[in-house]
Amino acid sequence: MKRAILTLLLSFPFALTAQVGNRAADVTIRDGNDEPVRIPYLGQKNLLIFYIDPDHGYQNREFSDYLEDNPIVGDNIYSCGIINLKDAPLVPNGIVRSQIRKKAKKTGQDIFTDPDHIVRDAWGLGDVNNLFTIIIVNADREIVWIKKGRLSEADQEEFYREVAKYQ
Repeated sequence: MKRAILTLLLSFPFALTAQVGNRAADVTIRDGNDEPVRIPYLGQKNLLIFYIDPDHGYQNREFSDYLEDNPIVGDNIYSCGIINLKDAPLVPNGIVRSQIRKKAKKTGQDIFTDPDHIVRDAWGLGDVNNLFTIIIVNADREIVWIKKGRLSEADQEEFYREVAKYQ
């Protein structure tokens, strides 16, 4: 019985929920041209990562539009987007990559893709399907803040307080 339960638990590591304190492992994702790339500055700077299911990016449209016009910048922080391609099987990856190349050119922000839940699994993010996820990782690779889905006004205020600590 114990063996069956252990086997079941080990079969579903992606079901674990990301928690503050989890370590952000070094992973290889993809750039807008589908070339392999590591997440820039991981372990060197604080990171602000927008991990987005492309068919649910609208969840925080006003918030993300505001941040697009007023980016979070600072000598100690690097901000980027990572598009979760795996959870949008009906959206062709080539179209998503074309859109992110255009958006990156327009905004000057780095936008990458995660074709196979690489970040989700390596960082223990849990269920990210249909979710707009924001992650703050400190320079020691520790996840220090994470929110999934639509952000309330209180969540947004908490976000600004938290990100200010790492700028």
